[in-house]
Amino acid sequence: MIKHRIFIGFILFEILVLVFLFLHGVVAKNNRSSEIRGKRMIVHDLMLTDLSIWTEARYTRNPSQADLFSPFQDYPSSIEHFPAGSIIAPAPASILRGEFK
Repeated sequence: MIKHRIFIGFILFEILVLVFLFLHGVVAKNNRSSEIRGKRMIVHDLMLTDLSIWTEARYTRNPSQADLFSPFQDYPSSIEHFPAGSIIAPAPASILRGEFK
């Protein structure tokens, strides 16, 4: 009998945390609207195009801008130097050649 009450209490607690996180996001967004507006102006003035995901290796900075040879700059069977290279897969060769689907 007690197990189901613990389960229901846990679910209600999780719902409460989820509602809190949602409300916190709304409040934080409203508080930072001027900062976001300023960053958008900087992006527009500097004519920045794509999101830079990682700062480590040049082939992981932006997958759409990767070239074929950069993962193997040292030698073809070199060990990955950067952790980001093990998280993101190389861009397919068709995308790199410009054959978009």
